[in-house]
Amino acid sequence: MSPNEIRIFPLSGVPEVKAGDDVAQIIADAIQKRSWSIEQGDVFVVAQKIISKAEGRIVSLAEVDPSVRASEWAATYQKDARLIETVLREAASIVKMERGIIVARTRHGFVCANAGVDCSNTLAGTVTLLPEDPDASARDLRQRLEKAFGVKVAVIISDSFGRPWREGLTNVALGVAGISPLVDYRGMKDGSGNTLQMTVMACADEVASAAELVMGKTQRVPVAIIRGVSMQSTSGSGQDLVRPTDKDLFK
Repeated sequence: MSPNEIRIFPLSGVPEVKAGDDVAQIIADAIQKRSWSIEQGDVFVVAQKIISKAEGRIVSLAEVDPSVRASEWAATYQKDARLIETVLREAASIVKMERGIIVARTRHGFVCANAGVDCSNTLAGTVTLLPEDPDASARDLRQRLEKAFGVKVAVIISDSFGRPWREGLTNVALGVAGISPLVDYRGMKDGSGNTLQMTVMACADEVASAAELVMGKTQRVPVAIIRGVSMQSTSGSGQDLVRPTDKDLFK
């Protein structure tokens, strides 16, 4: 493999994950069935959904009692009031709430639609919430995968976010362990000899987005393994990707 070559391996055949399941063991079993070998520096990109399910971050809408605010807003836009109430409970603050769309800041600092509450790829009548601490989940999964395979690896827990100035969703990194989430080129020279002053690349987001090309949303592939990514550093976390509110020019 040349230094600039990156390979992405989709891990299909992963069974439905339930609360309390051992995600690391499930991944290891699926890899063993394929007789794959895991190499030093491989990056596991894992869909947030299976982490949330394993951690019991599932809400039955039948058990949700909507507030007046949720009921009135849901009636206006023909939404499920129980879903809206769940979104409001998960939101640390509301960024925008109009035209039937809720954009919220979560307690993690993520700004996303519906505060990360999701009703896709889950049983009817239930929704999933984001993990309580995606970075802690990534660190734990990394440790367990390294023990299973005997090599150093990295883990990115990913989810799909919208973008304010472009159409479509893209995968981003929520939790990061074992790989630098940012690569800082400031002070370096570009190909024309100019000194870079503002260029800090969100490499963990780039890796998460690349993995989605083989994971998809309808193919039931919740894990991808990426080989050939330059680690740069093994420190940092997903929180490094969250812009502080005092630096947010669009809040």
